[in-house]
Amino acid sequence: MRYKLILFLILGIDALTLFYETSHISISSSGASLLYGNFSFLQLLVKSSLALFGHNDFALRFVFITMHILSALLIYVISAKYVSSKRNQIWLVLIFVLLPGVVSSAIMVNHAGFIIFGLLLYLYLEERSSKLFMNMLLFVYALLDVGFVYLFLGLAFYYLFNKEKREFSYNIGLYFLSSYLYGFDIYGFPRGHFLDTIGVYSAIFTPVIFIYLFYVLYRGYLSDKKDKLWYIASTALIFSLLLSFRQRVDIEHFAPYLIVALPLAAQTFASSYRVRLKEHRKGYRAIFILAFLFLILNTLLVFFNKELYLVLDNPKKNFAYNMHVAKELAQELKSKGISCVTTDNKMQKRLRFYSIGKCADRSLQALPIESTQPADVTIRYKNKVLYKAVVTKLNSK
Repeated sequence: MRYKLILFLILGIDALTLFYETSHISISSSGASLLYGNFSFLQLLVKSSLALFGHNDFALRFVFITMHILSALLIYVISAKYVSSKRNQIWLVLIFVLLPGVVSSAIMVNHAGFIIFGLLLYLYLEERSSKLFMNMLLFVYALLDVGFVYLFLGLAFYYLFNKEKREFSYNIGLYFLSSYLYGFDIYGFPRGHFLDTIGVYSAIFTPVIFIYLFYVLYRGYLSDKKDKLWYIASTALIFSLLLSFRQRVDIEHFAPYLIVALPLAAQTFASSYRVRLKEHRKGYRAIFILAFLFLILNTLLVFFNKELYLVLDNPKKNFAYNMHVAKELAQELKSKGISCVTTDNKMQKRLRFYSIGKCADRSLQALPIESTQPADVTIRYKNKVLYKAVVTKLNSK
């Protein structure tokens, strides 16, 4: 009972913090593209939330924060298979909710949070449901989102090495079905984004946790016993690294597969720690403390990202810049009696969410921050200029 209370306390604080954060950020260009782009199941969920709770930032992110909380609960339940101690399960949930990539997936409007939830739901139901039901669920996944293609591929490899031909054929068929429906881009000449991909993974997980996850998956490769979770996580990681030699990969489709491998990491760490004498556990405690400190630091950077503007010479160097400006810009335009403008495509979509339409008689043109040209609109944070633009009235005749 005590551990359940701690669990719900963690999730309650986490949810309140995330909902509070929604008031300090704007819709991103990728979020606007999801909301106003081609139809998808996730778009339907977001629009339903907006219809239910009103057209605001809270409703925009309600679906993602809800899936985030449910994912944390699933991590807690699933981890019971890998770690026997309730205390370790609580620590795993805490690490999960503090991961920068997980925090970002909860407040950004993108596919990552949906894929994390879908993967964890599959892992939870897999041992509790019939094979027919699970195959039906996988078929639904194939129709809902292209991000699940690596789930099918990982399962195909699992069944191939376990000599289950029928299940292998079914999952490889789902892989090709999803790729056909949504497209699978391998393009251009080799460009070498390998180090960039490693850097993004390190930012999503923190360097210590990413290195340890990599080690756990490699150690699993050397082991005779590999479960489905290992195949699912390893397949996504290997494919992302291979593709990165040729092109820039969409990490939001790959990182969820490593995130759901956290129970494997917890199992390896707990077993390695437990078999050692007390005097030989200092190194493991040091690794855990270091990883936790990195988590706290990175999570604070995610939540207090606006303070970075005070130390950056160029505001656009802030990793969260794409989640700022649009809301404040819309408010500034409305205060000047402007309800529609024509501007670049990305900002146009973002302003649309805040009820600034598109029209031909007013042009909004962004200026370089260092420009000395008088600006009609200036967005500041604690006297630090983040965005400048001129509004030009055009003659439509």
